[in-house]
Amino acid sequence: MLSWEQTLARALHRVRLDSIKRKILAFSIVATLIPSLSIGWIFYADAHRFLTKKVAQDLKDATAQNVRELDLWLKERLYEVRVFSNSDEVSDDLVKISRAGVEPGMKALALHRLNDYLKSVRNKFSDYEELAVLNATANPIASSAQQVGVVNLPPDWQRQAKADSPIIGEAYMDNTLGKMVMLLVVPIKGQDDRFLGMLAAKLNFHTVEDILRRSPLGATGQSYLISPNGTVIAASRENVSDLVSVTHPFTVTAVGSSELEPVMREYPDFKKKLVIGAFKRMSQTDWGVVAQIRKQEIYAQITQIRILTVAVSSGLLLVIGLAAYLLGLTIVRPLSRLTAGASNVAAGDLGVVLPVVGGSEVGYLTEVFNNMVDRLRHSQDKLATANKELTDKNKELETLSITDNLTGLRNRKYFMEVLAAEVTRARRNTQPFSVMMIDTDHFKKYNDTFGHQAGDALLAKIGTIFLQTLRNEDCASRYGGDEFIVLLPEITMEKACEVAKRLRELLLTESLNGDTVRTPVTLSIGVAAFPDHGETPESLITSADNALYHAKRTGRNRVVLADPNLHPAQT
Repeated sequence: MLSWEQTLARALHRVRLDSIKRKILAFSIVATLIPSLSIGWIFYADAHRFLTKKVAQDLKDATAQNVRELDLWLKERLYEVRVFSNSDEVSDDLVKISRAGVEPGMKALALHRLNDYLKSVRNKFSDYEELAVLNATANPIASSAQQVGVVNLPPDWQRQAKADSPIIGEAYMDNTLGKMVMLLVVPIKGQDDRFLGMLAAKLNFHTVEDILRRSPLGATGQSYLISPNGTVIAASRENVSDLVSVTHPFTVTAVGSSELEPVMREYPDFKKKLVIGAFKRMSQTDWGVVAQIRKQEIYAQITQIRILTVAVSSGLLLVIGLAAYLLGLTIVRPLSRLTAGASNVAAGDLGVVLPVVGGSEVGYLTEVFNNMVDRLRHSQDKLATANKELTDKNKELETLSITDNLTGLRNRKYFMEVLAAEVTRARRNTQPFSVMMIDTDHFKKYNDTFGHQAGDALLAKIGTIFLQTLRNEDCASRYGGDEFIVLLPEITMEKACEVAKRLRELLLTESLNGDTVRTPVTLSIGVAAFPDHGETPESLITSADNALYHAKRTGRNRVVLADPNLHPAQT
Protein backbone atom coordinates (compact mmCIF):
# COMPACT_ATOMS: atom_id res chain seq x y z
CA MET A 1 0.00 0.00 0.00
CA LEU A 2 1.42 3.38 -1.02
CA SER A 3 2.15 5.92 1.66
CA TRP A 4 0.82 9.46 1.49
CA GLU A 5 4.28 10.72 0.43
CA GLN A 6 4.28 8.47 -2.60
CA THR A 7 0.75 9.47 -3.52
CA LEU A 8 1.63 13.15 -3.25
CA ALA A 9 4.86 12.66 -5.24
CA ARG A 10 2.93 11.01 -8.07
CA ALA A 11 0.40 13.79 -8.10
CA LEU A 12 3.13 16.43 -8.24
CA HIS A 13 4.86 14.52 -11.03
CA ARG A 14 1.69 14.61 -13.12
CA VAL A 15 1.66 18.41 -12.93
CA ARG A 16 5.45 18.66 -13.51
CA LEU A 17 6.33 19.79 -9.99
CA ASP A 18 9.24 17.41 -9.37
CA SER A 19 12.00 19.96 -8.74
CA ILE A 20 12.46 21.98 -5.57
CA LYS A 21 12.43 25.21 -7.51
CA ARG A 22 9.07 24.48 -9.08
CA LYS A 23 7.53 23.45 -5.78
CA ILE A 24 8.67 26.65 -4.07
CA LEU A 25 7.53 28.81 -6.96
CA ALA A 26 4.17 27.03 -7.17
CA PHE A 27 3.57 27.54 -3.46
CA SER A 28 4.43 31.25 -3.61
CA ILE A 29 2.28 31.80 -6.71
CA VAL A 30 -0.76 30.01 -5.29
CA ALA A 31 -0.43 31.67 -1.90
CA THR A 32 -0.20 35.10 -3.54
CA LEU A 33 -2.48 34.97 -6.55
CA ILE A 34 -5.60 33.57 -4.85
CA PRO A 35 -6.09 36.52 -2.47
CA SER A 36 -4.64 39.18 -4.79
CA LEU A 37 -6.70 38.15 -7.81
CA SER A 38 -9.85 37.94 -5.74
CA ILE A 39 -9.34 41.42 -4.36
CA GLY A 40 -8.27 42.71 -7.79
CA TRP A 41 -11.36 41.30 -9.51
CA ILE A 42 -13.68 42.91 -6.97
CA PHE A 43 -11.82 46.21 -7.31
CA TYR A 44 -11.85 45.99 -11.12
CA ALA A 45 -15.58 45.27 -11.31
CA ASP A 46 -16.40 48.20 -9.02
CA ALA A 47 -14.12 50.49 -11.02
CA HIS A 48 -15.69 49.36 -14.31
CA ARG A 49 -19.19 50.14 -13.03
CA PHE A 50 -18.08 53.48 -11.64
CA LEU A 51 -16.29 54.48 -14.85
CA THR A 52 -19.23 53.48 -17.04
CA LYS A 53 -21.61 55.49 -14.88
CA LYS A 54 -19.26 58.49 -14.87
CA VAL A 55 -18.79 58.49 -18.66
CA ALA A 56 -22.52 58.21 -19.19
CA GLN A 57 -23.11 61.17 -16.89
CA ASP A 58 -20.37 63.21 -18.61
CA LEU A 59 -21.92 62.55 -22.03
CA LYS A 60 -25.39 63.46 -20.79
CA ASP A 61 -24.05 66.64 -19.19
CA ALA A 62 -22.25 67.55 -22.41
CA THR A 63 -25.37 67.09 -24.55
CA ALA A 64 -27.53 69.00 -22.07
CA GLN A 65 -25.04 71.87 -21.93
CA ASN A 66 -24.73 71.98 -25.73
CA VAL A 67 -28.51 71.94 -26.17
CA ARG A 68 -28.91 74.86 -23.74
CA GLU A 69 -26.25 76.90 -25.51
CA LEU A 70 -27.54 76.03 -29.00
CA ASP A 71 -31.13 76.87 -28.01
CA LEU A 72 -29.85 80.19 -26.72
CA TRP A 73 -27.85 80.73 -29.92
CA LEU A 74 -30.90 80.11 -32.10
CA LYS A 75 -33.04 82.32 -29.87
CA GLU A 76 -30.51 85.16 -30.15
CA ARG A 77 -30.39 84.82 -33.93
CA LEU A 78 -34.19 84.95 -34.13
CA TYR A 79 -34.17 88.01 -31.93
CA GLU A 80 -31.49 89.70 -34.05
CA VAL A 81 -33.31 89.00 -37.31
CA ARG A 82 -36.53 90.39 -35.85
CA VAL A 83 -34.65 93.50 -34.75
CA PHE A 84 -33.22 93.88 -38.26
CA SER A 85 -36.70 93.45 -39.82
CA ASN A 86 -38.27 96.01 -37.47
CA SER A 87 -35.78 98.66 -38.44
CA ASP A 88 -37.36 101.80 -39.89
CA GLU A 89 -34.68 101.72 -42.54
CA VAL A 90 -35.97 98.36 -43.79
CA SER A 91 -39.70 99.04 -43.59
CA ASP A 92 -39.53 102.60 -44.99
CA ASP A 93 -37.27 101.66 -47.90
CA LEU A 94 -39.38 98.58 -48.65
CA VAL A 95 -42.54 100.75 -48.76
CA LYS A 96 -40.92 103.19 -51.18
CA ILE A 97 -39.69 100.38 -53.39
CA SER A 98 -43.02 98.52 -53.44
CA ARG A 99 -45.49 101.49 -53.57
CA ALA A 100 -46.85 102.51 -56.93
CA GLY A 101 -46.48 106.09 -58.01
CA VAL A 102 -43.09 106.64 -56.40
CA GLU A 103 -40.60 108.25 -58.74
CA PRO A 104 -37.97 105.87 -60.17
CA GLY A 105 -35.18 107.96 -58.68
CA MET A 106 -36.67 107.69 -55.23
CA LYS A 107 -37.07 103.93 -55.66
CA ALA A 108 -33.43 103.57 -56.79
CA LEU A 109 -32.25 105.62 -53.82
CA ALA A 110 -34.33 103.53 -51.43
CA LEU A 111 -33.00 100.30 -52.95
CA HIS A 112 -29.42 101.57 -52.63
CA ARG A 113 -29.95 102.52 -48.98
CA LEU A 114 -31.54 99.15 -48.26
CA ASN A 115 -28.61 97.26 -49.81
CA ASP A 116 -26.13 99.34 -47.83
CA TYR A 117 -28.02 98.66 -44.62
CA LEU A 118 -28.01 94.91 -45.24
CA LYS A 119 -24.29 94.94 -46.02
CA SER A 120 -23.46 96.92 -42.89
CA VAL A 121 -25.42 94.50 -40.72
CA ARG A 122 -23.80 91.51 -42.44
CA ASN A 123 -20.31 92.92 -41.78
CA LYS A 124 -21.03 93.43 -38.08
CA PHE A 125 -22.35 89.95 -37.36
CA SER A 126 -20.18 86.97 -38.30
CA ASP A 127 -23.01 84.43 -37.98
CA TYR A 128 -24.66 85.68 -41.18
CA GLU A 129 -23.50 84.76 -44.66
CA GLU A 130 -26.18 86.80 -46.43
CA LEU A 131 -29.19 89.02 -45.63
CA ALA A 132 -31.95 89.54 -48.17
CA VAL A 133 -35.26 91.43 -48.26
CA LEU A 134 -38.21 89.79 -50.01
CA ASN A 135 -41.36 91.55 -51.15
CA ALA A 136 -44.87 90.38 -50.33
CA THR A 137 -44.71 87.78 -53.11
CA ALA A 138 -41.41 86.31 -51.80
CA ASN A 139 -39.31 87.76 -54.62
CA PRO A 140 -35.90 89.04 -53.44
CA ILE A 141 -35.37 92.74 -54.11
CA ALA A 142 -32.28 93.56 -52.01
CA SER A 143 -29.35 91.61 -50.60
CA SER A 144 -26.02 92.00 -48.83
CA ALA A 145 -24.46 89.82 -51.54
CA GLN A 146 -23.31 91.05 -54.94
CA GLN A 147 -26.18 89.31 -56.68
CA VAL A 148 -29.66 88.69 -55.36
CA GLY A 149 -30.28 84.93 -55.39
CA VAL A 150 -33.38 82.80 -55.19
CA VAL A 151 -34.69 82.11 -51.68
CA ASN A 152 -36.41 78.73 -51.33
CA LEU A 153 -39.32 78.95 -48.87
CA PRO A 154 -41.59 76.17 -47.60
CA PRO A 155 -45.03 75.81 -49.28
CA ASP A 156 -46.89 77.33 -46.31
CA TRP A 157 -44.70 80.37 -45.98
CA GLN A 158 -47.59 82.80 -46.44
CA ARG A 159 -49.50 81.33 -43.50
CA GLN A 160 -46.45 81.50 -41.25
CA ALA A 161 -45.53 84.99 -42.37
CA LYS A 162 -49.02 86.43 -41.86
CA ALA A 163 -49.17 84.71 -38.48
CA ASP A 164 -45.97 86.56 -37.58
CA SER A 165 -44.17 83.21 -37.08
CA PRO A 166 -40.49 82.86 -37.94
CA ILE A 167 -39.63 80.39 -40.70
CA ILE A 168 -36.70 78.15 -39.70
CA GLY A 169 -35.42 76.36 -42.78
CA GLU A 170 -33.58 73.06 -43.00
CA ALA A 171 -29.80 73.07 -42.85
CA TYR A 172 -28.14 72.33 -46.19
CA MET A 173 -24.71 72.34 -47.82
CA ASP A 174 -24.11 75.53 -49.81
CA ASN A 175 -21.84 74.37 -52.64
CA THR A 176 -20.81 77.94 -53.44
CA LEU A 177 -19.68 78.65 -49.88
CA GLY A 178 -18.54 75.07 -49.22
CA LYS A 179 -20.20 75.00 -45.78
CA MET A 180 -23.46 74.13 -44.05
CA VAL A 181 -26.00 76.98 -43.83
CA MET A 182 -29.64 77.45 -42.83
CA LEU A 183 -32.35 79.95 -43.73
CA LEU A 184 -34.09 82.08 -41.08
CA VAL A 185 -37.00 84.21 -42.32
CA VAL A 186 -39.16 86.71 -40.39
CA PRO A 187 -41.98 88.94 -41.70
CA ILE A 188 -41.60 92.70 -42.22
CA LYS A 189 -44.60 94.80 -41.19
CA GLY A 190 -45.31 98.44 -41.50
CA GLN A 191 -46.54 100.87 -38.86
CA ASP A 192 -50.11 99.88 -39.60
CA ASP A 193 -49.22 96.22 -38.99
CA ARG A 194 -49.57 95.57 -42.69
CA PHE A 195 -47.50 92.70 -44.18
CA LEU A 196 -44.82 94.26 -46.40
CA GLY A 197 -42.44 91.40 -47.07
CA MET A 198 -39.83 89.27 -45.33
CA LEU A 199 -36.22 89.46 -44.15
CA ALA A 200 -34.26 86.26 -44.97
CA ALA A 201 -30.98 85.54 -43.20
CA LYS A 202 -28.59 82.81 -44.32
CA LEU A 203 -26.81 81.62 -41.15
CA ASN A 204 -23.53 79.73 -40.91
CA PHE A 205 -22.62 77.38 -38.08
CA HIS A 206 -19.24 78.79 -37.02
CA THR A 207 -20.49 79.73 -33.57
CA VAL A 208 -22.26 76.36 -33.27
CA GLU A 209 -18.97 74.57 -33.97
CA ASP A 210 -17.25 76.68 -31.30
CA ILE A 211 -19.96 75.69 -28.82
CA LEU A 212 -19.54 72.01 -29.66
CA ARG A 213 -15.75 72.25 -29.27
CA ARG A 214 -16.10 73.41 -25.68
CA SER A 215 -17.36 69.98 -24.59
CA PRO A 216 -14.63 68.22 -22.52
CA LEU A 217 -14.81 64.76 -24.11
CA GLY A 218 -11.22 63.53 -24.08
CA ALA A 219 -8.90 62.83 -27.00
CA THR A 220 -11.43 60.96 -29.16
CA GLY A 221 -14.60 62.74 -28.03
CA GLN A 222 -16.88 64.27 -30.66
CA SER A 223 -19.96 66.46 -30.54
CA TYR A 224 -22.37 66.70 -33.47
CA LEU A 225 -25.43 68.73 -34.34
CA ILE A 226 -27.62 66.53 -36.55
CA SER A 227 -30.88 66.95 -38.44
CA PRO A 228 -33.87 64.60 -37.93
CA ASN A 229 -32.68 62.31 -40.73
CA GLY A 230 -29.13 62.03 -39.33
CA THR A 231 -27.38 64.60 -41.56
CA VAL A 232 -24.46 66.21 -39.74
CA ILE A 233 -24.95 69.98 -39.54
CA ALA A 234 -21.94 70.86 -37.39
CA ALA A 235 -19.13 68.95 -35.68
CA SER A 236 -16.59 69.72 -32.98
CA ARG A 237 -13.55 68.14 -34.68
CA GLU A 238 -14.28 66.93 -38.18
CA ASN A 239 -14.96 68.85 -41.38
CA VAL A 240 -18.68 68.77 -42.06
CA SER A 241 -18.13 68.83 -45.83
CA ASP A 242 -16.55 65.36 -45.51
CA LEU A 243 -19.67 64.02 -43.74
CA VAL A 244 -22.39 65.30 -46.07
CA SER A 245 -22.77 61.96 -47.84
CA VAL A 246 -23.10 59.89 -44.63
CA THR A 247 -25.81 59.57 -42.02
CA HIS A 248 -25.15 59.57 -38.31
CA PRO A 249 -26.24 56.31 -36.62
CA PHE A 250 -27.97 58.33 -33.90
CA THR A 251 -31.01 59.97 -35.54
CA VAL A 252 -34.00 61.82 -34.14
CA THR A 253 -36.24 59.40 -36.02
CA ALA A 254 -34.65 56.38 -34.35
CA VAL A 255 -34.86 57.90 -30.87
CA GLY A 256 -38.34 59.36 -31.14
CA SER A 257 -39.38 62.92 -31.79
CA SER A 258 -41.02 63.23 -28.37
CA GLU A 259 -37.92 62.17 -26.41
CA LEU A 260 -36.37 65.22 -24.71
CA GLU A 261 -34.19 63.48 -22.11
CA PRO A 262 -30.66 62.34 -23.10
CA VAL A 263 -30.56 58.83 -24.59
CA MET A 264 -27.47 56.58 -24.33
CA ARG A 265 -26.43 54.07 -27.00
CA GLU A 266 -23.41 52.12 -28.24
CA TYR A 267 -22.77 52.16 -32.00
CA PRO A 268 -19.98 52.34 -34.65
CA ASP A 269 -19.01 55.84 -35.74
CA PHE A 270 -18.16 57.08 -39.23
CA LYS A 271 -14.72 55.42 -39.02
CA LYS A 272 -16.21 52.08 -37.91
CA LYS A 273 -14.88 52.56 -34.38
CA LEU A 274 -17.14 51.51 -31.51
CA VAL A 275 -18.30 54.53 -29.50
CA ILE A 276 -20.69 55.31 -26.66
CA GLY A 277 -22.88 58.33 -27.30
CA ALA A 278 -25.63 60.40 -25.75
CA PHE A 279 -28.37 62.15 -27.73
CA LYS A 280 -30.66 65.03 -26.76
CA ARG A 281 -33.16 66.98 -28.89
CA MET A 282 -33.24 70.76 -29.04
CA SER A 283 -36.35 72.40 -27.72
CA GLN A 284 -37.00 74.84 -30.58
CA THR A 285 -36.22 72.58 -33.55
CA ASP A 286 -36.14 68.92 -34.47
CA TRP A 287 -32.34 68.99 -34.44
CA GLY A 288 -30.46 66.86 -31.99
CA VAL A 289 -27.08 67.07 -30.25
CA VAL A 290 -24.85 63.99 -29.99
CA ALA A 291 -21.87 63.68 -27.63
CA GLN A 292 -19.80 60.55 -28.14
CA ILE A 293 -16.44 59.09 -27.15
CA ARG A 294 -14.67 55.97 -28.33
CA LYS A 295 -15.12 52.95 -26.14
CA GLN A 296 -11.42 52.18 -26.40
CA GLU A 297 -10.50 55.49 -24.78
CA ILE A 298 -13.12 55.09 -22.06
CA TYR A 299 -11.86 51.75 -20.89
CA ALA A 300 -8.23 52.64 -21.48
CA GLN A 301 -8.54 54.37 -18.14
CA ILE A 302 -9.10 50.95 -16.60
CA THR A 303 -5.48 50.22 -17.52
CA GLN A 304 -4.49 52.47 -14.65
CA ILE A 305 -6.70 50.41 -12.39
CA ARG A 306 -5.04 47.26 -13.67
CA ILE A 307 -1.63 48.76 -12.94
CA LEU A 308 -2.77 49.53 -9.43
CA THR A 309 -4.08 45.98 -9.06
CA VAL A 310 -0.75 44.60 -10.29
CA ALA A 311 1.09 46.84 -7.83
CA VAL A 312 -1.05 45.58 -4.95
CA SER A 313 -0.60 41.98 -6.08
CA SER A 314 3.15 42.51 -6.39
CA GLY A 315 3.27 43.81 -2.85
CA LEU A 316 1.40 40.79 -1.59
CA LEU A 317 3.67 38.55 -3.63
CA LEU A 318 6.72 40.21 -2.08
CA VAL A 319 5.48 39.68 1.47
CA ILE A 320 4.02 36.20 1.10
CA GLY A 321 6.82 34.88 -1.12
CA LEU A 322 9.69 36.18 1.00
CA ALA A 323 10.31 32.79 2.57
CA ALA A 324 10.27 31.11 -0.86
CA TYR A 325 12.73 33.71 -2.15
CA LEU A 326 15.17 33.06 0.71
CA LEU A 327 14.99 29.34 0.09
CA GLY A 328 15.65 29.96 -3.58
CA LEU A 329 18.78 31.97 -2.74
CA THR A 330 20.26 29.19 -0.62
CA ILE A 331 19.14 26.10 -2.54
CA VAL A 332 17.67 26.77 -5.94
CA ARG A 333 20.13 29.39 -7.22
CA PRO A 334 23.28 27.20 -6.85
CA LEU A 335 21.43 24.34 -8.50
CA SER A 336 20.25 26.64 -11.29
CA ARG A 337 23.81 27.84 -11.88
CA LEU A 338 24.99 24.25 -12.14
CA THR A 339 22.18 23.45 -14.58
CA ALA A 340 22.92 26.53 -16.71
CA GLY A 341 26.66 25.81 -16.62
CA ALA A 342 26.12 22.22 -17.73
CA SER A 343 23.93 23.47 -20.59
CA ASN A 344 26.65 25.91 -21.71
CA VAL A 345 29.29 23.19 -21.60
CA ALA A 346 27.04 20.89 -23.60
CA ALA A 347 26.65 23.70 -26.16
CA GLY A 348 30.44 23.99 -26.49
CA ASP A 349 31.18 26.89 -24.09
CA LEU A 350 34.09 25.73 -21.96
CA GLY A 351 34.76 29.16 -20.46
CA VAL A 352 32.25 28.51 -17.69
CA VAL A 353 33.56 29.12 -14.15
CA LEU A 354 30.94 28.82 -11.42
CA PRO A 355 31.34 30.58 -8.07
CA VAL A 356 31.71 28.21 -5.11
CA VAL A 357 29.33 29.37 -2.39
CA GLY A 358 29.66 27.73 1.02
CA GLY A 359 30.99 24.31 1.93
CA SER A 360 27.81 22.34 1.47
CA GLU A 361 27.26 19.39 -0.82
CA VAL A 362 26.28 21.83 -3.56
CA GLY A 363 29.57 23.73 -3.05
CA TYR A 364 31.58 20.51 -3.34
CA LEU A 365 29.63 19.59 -6.48
CA THR A 366 30.47 23.02 -7.93
CA GLU A 367 34.22 22.48 -7.32
CA VAL A 368 34.10 19.11 -9.06
CA PHE A 369 32.24 20.70 -11.97
CA ASN A 370 34.84 23.49 -12.35
CA ASN A 371 37.71 20.97 -12.34
CA MET A 372 35.99 18.86 -14.97
CA VAL A 373 35.42 21.90 -17.21
CA ASP A 374 39.06 22.98 -16.78
CA ARG A 375 40.32 19.57 -17.94
CA LEU A 376 37.94 19.66 -20.89
CA ARG A 377 39.18 23.15 -21.79
CA HIS A 378 42.83 22.06 -21.82
CA SER A 379 41.96 19.02 -23.93
CA GLN A 380 40.04 21.21 -26.38
CA ASP A 381 43.00 23.64 -26.66
CA LYS A 382 45.33 20.77 -27.51
CA LEU A 383 42.88 19.43 -30.05
CA ALA A 384 42.47 22.86 -31.62
CA THR A 385 46.27 23.26 -31.92
CA ALA A 386 46.56 19.84 -33.56
CA ASN A 387 43.72 20.66 -35.96
CA LYS A 388 45.38 23.95 -36.93
CA GLU A 389 48.69 22.23 -37.62
CA LEU A 390 46.93 19.59 -39.68
CA THR A 391 45.06 22.28 -41.65
CA ASP A 392 48.32 24.13 -42.34
CA LYS A 393 49.97 20.89 -43.51
CA ASN A 394 47.03 20.13 -45.76
CA LYS A 395 47.24 23.58 -47.31
CA GLU A 396 50.99 23.16 -47.79
CA LEU A 397 50.48 19.76 -49.41
CA GLU A 398 47.77 21.18 -51.64
CA THR A 399 50.13 23.97 -52.74
CA LEU A 400 52.96 21.50 -53.38
CA SER A 401 50.67 19.24 -55.40
CA ILE A 402 49.97 22.02 -57.92
CA THR A 403 53.36 23.80 -57.85
CA ASP A 404 56.61 23.11 -59.72
CA ASN A 405 59.36 22.91 -57.08
CA LEU A 406 62.09 24.41 -59.23
CA THR A 407 60.35 27.44 -60.75
CA GLY A 408 57.54 28.11 -58.28
CA LEU A 409 55.07 28.07 -61.16
CA ARG A 410 52.01 25.83 -61.37
CA ASN A 411 52.58 22.34 -62.64
CA ARG A 412 51.24 20.91 -65.88
CA LYS A 413 48.33 19.00 -64.29
CA TYR A 414 46.99 22.10 -62.59
CA PHE A 415 47.41 24.14 -65.79
CA MET A 416 45.34 21.66 -67.81
CA GLU A 417 42.50 21.90 -65.26
CA VAL A 418 42.55 25.71 -65.35
CA LEU A 419 42.67 25.73 -69.18
CA ALA A 420 39.67 23.39 -69.40
CA ALA A 421 37.68 25.61 -67.02
CA GLU A 422 38.65 28.74 -68.98
CA VAL A 423 37.49 27.15 -72.25
CA THR A 424 34.09 26.43 -70.65
CA ARG A 425 33.80 29.97 -69.28
CA ALA A 426 34.86 31.57 -72.56
CA ARG A 427 32.27 29.57 -74.47
CA ARG A 428 29.54 30.65 -72.03
CA ASN A 429 30.48 34.35 -71.95
CA THR A 430 31.84 34.58 -75.53
CA GLN A 431 35.11 36.08 -74.28
CA PRO A 432 38.57 35.60 -75.86
CA PHE A 433 41.71 34.35 -74.17
CA SER A 434 45.20 33.43 -75.33
CA VAL A 435 47.77 30.72 -74.70
CA MET A 436 51.54 31.18 -74.98
CA MET A 437 53.89 28.23 -75.46
CA ILE A 438 57.44 29.32 -74.45
CA ASP A 439 60.77 27.56 -75.00
CA THR A 440 64.23 28.57 -73.76
CA ASP A 441 66.55 28.85 -76.76
CA HIS A 442 69.73 26.67 -76.70
CA PHE A 443 69.01 25.54 -73.15
CA LYS A 444 70.92 22.24 -73.63
CA LYS A 445 73.98 24.16 -74.76
CA TYR A 446 73.61 26.47 -71.70
CA ASN A 447 73.49 23.41 -69.44
CA ASP A 448 76.48 21.80 -71.09
CA THR A 449 78.48 25.03 -70.86
CA PHE A 450 77.66 26.22 -67.33
CA GLY A 451 76.39 23.07 -65.64
CA HIS A 452 73.02 21.80 -64.54
CA GLN A 453 72.93 23.98 -61.42
CA ALA A 454 73.24 27.07 -63.57
CA GLY A 455 70.53 25.70 -65.85
CA ASP A 456 68.23 25.16 -62.85
CA ALA A 457 68.98 28.70 -61.67
CA LEU A 458 68.09 30.01 -65.13
CA LEU A 459 64.73 28.18 -65.11
CA ALA A 460 64.01 29.48 -61.62
CA LYS A 461 64.82 33.02 -62.78
CA ILE A 462 62.46 32.66 -65.73
CA GLY A 463 59.73 31.49 -63.34
CA THR A 464 60.36 34.54 -61.10
CA ILE A 465 60.07 36.89 -64.10
CA PHE A 466 56.77 35.28 -65.05
CA LEU A 467 55.38 35.65 -61.50
CA GLN A 468 56.47 39.29 -61.24
CA THR A 469 55.34 40.32 -64.72
CA LEU A 470 52.05 38.50 -65.31
CA ARG A 471 48.70 39.43 -63.78
CA ASN A 472 47.24 37.59 -60.80
CA GLU A 473 44.55 36.08 -62.96
CA ASP A 474 47.10 34.76 -65.49
CA CYS A 475 48.31 31.18 -65.05
CA ALA A 476 51.97 30.36 -65.85
CA SER A 477 53.09 26.72 -65.74
CA ARG A 478 56.20 24.70 -66.38
CA TYR A 479 55.09 22.47 -69.20
CA GLY A 480 58.14 20.23 -69.22
CA GLY A 481 61.95 20.61 -69.18
CA ASP A 482 62.71 24.13 -70.39
CA GLU A 483 59.23 24.68 -71.86
CA PHE A 484 56.62 26.89 -70.27
CA ILE A 485 52.96 27.57 -71.04
CA VAL A 486 50.95 30.64 -70.03
CA LEU A 487 47.16 31.21 -69.99
CA LEU A 488 46.06 34.84 -70.47
CA PRO A 489 42.29 35.15 -69.71
CA GLU A 490 40.32 37.80 -71.63
CA ILE A 491 43.44 38.71 -73.68
CA THR A 492 43.34 38.90 -77.49
CA MET A 493 46.19 37.62 -79.67
CA GLU A 494 47.50 41.16 -80.26
CA LYS A 495 47.74 41.85 -76.53
CA ALA A 496 49.28 38.41 -76.01
CA CYS A 497 52.06 39.28 -78.49
CA GLU A 498 52.82 42.43 -76.47
CA VAL A 499 53.05 40.38 -73.28
CA ALA A 500 55.35 37.85 -75.00
CA LYS A 501 57.63 40.61 -76.26
CA ARG A 502 57.83 42.14 -72.77
CA LEU A 503 58.83 38.77 -71.29
CA ARG A 504 61.63 38.34 -73.86
CA GLU A 505 62.96 41.83 -73.17
CA LEU A 506 62.88 41.35 -69.38
CA LEU A 507 64.89 38.11 -69.62
CA LEU A 508 67.57 39.84 -71.68
CA THR A 509 67.99 42.62 -69.10
CA GLU A 510 67.62 40.59 -65.91
CA SER A 511 70.57 39.43 -63.82
CA LEU A 512 71.15 35.96 -62.59
CA ASN A 513 72.52 35.58 -59.05
CA GLY A 514 73.40 39.27 -58.95
CA ASP A 515 75.48 39.17 -62.18
CA THR A 516 74.63 39.60 -65.78
CA VAL A 517 73.63 36.33 -67.37
CA ARG A 518 76.80 34.58 -68.56
CA THR A 519 75.47 34.51 -72.09
CA PRO A 520 72.37 36.12 -73.53
CA VAL A 521 69.29 33.90 -73.04
CA THR A 522 66.41 34.26 -75.46
CA LEU A 523 62.91 32.87 -75.69
CA SER A 524 60.91 31.51 -78.60
CA ILE A 525 57.17 31.98 -78.09
CA GLY A 526 54.14 30.64 -79.92
CA VAL A 527 50.76 32.34 -79.37
CA ALA A 528 47.32 30.84 -79.97
CA ALA A 529 43.96 32.52 -79.25
CA PHE A 530 40.52 31.17 -78.47
CA PRO A 531 38.45 30.53 -80.54
CA ASP A 532 40.43 31.52 -83.65
CA HIS A 533 43.09 28.82 -83.23
CA GLY A 534 41.12 26.18 -81.37
CA GLU A 535 38.05 25.63 -79.25
CA THR A 536 39.40 22.84 -77.05
CA PRO A 537 42.38 22.72 -74.67
CA GLU A 538 44.18 20.20 -76.87
CA SER A 539 43.68 22.15 -80.11
CA LEU A 540 44.86 25.40 -78.50
CA ILE A 541 48.00 23.80 -77.11
CA THR A 542 48.68 22.14 -80.47
CA SER A 543 48.29 25.50 -82.29
CA ALA A 544 50.57 27.28 -79.84
CA ASP A 545 53.10 24.45 -80.00
CA ASN A 546 53.15 24.55 -83.81
CA ALA A 547 53.71 28.32 -83.68
CA LEU A 548 56.55 27.75 -81.20
CA TYR A 549 58.32 25.27 -83.48
CA HIS A 550 57.83 27.62 -86.38
CA ALA A 551 59.60 30.32 -84.32
CA LYS A 552 62.49 27.97 -83.56
CA ARG A 553 62.80 26.88 -87.18
CA THR A 554 62.86 30.49 -88.39
CA GLY A 555 65.71 31.60 -86.17
CA ARG A 556 64.48 31.53 -82.56
CA ASN A 557 64.18 34.58 -80.26
CA ARG A 558 60.84 35.63 -81.69
CA VAL A 559 57.08 35.48 -81.23
CA VAL A 560 54.96 33.63 -83.81
CA LEU A 561 51.18 33.60 -84.00
CA ALA A 562 49.40 30.34 -84.62
CA ASP A 563 47.80 31.75 -87.76
CA PRO A 564 50.09 30.62 -90.61
CA ASN A 565 49.16 33.70 -92.66
CA LEU A 566 50.83 36.02 -90.13
CA HIS A 567 54.59 36.63 -90.17
CA PRO A 568 56.60 36.21 -86.99
CA ALA A 569 56.64 39.31 -84.86
CA GLN A 570 59.76 41.47 -85.14
CA THR A 571 62.12 41.30 -82.22
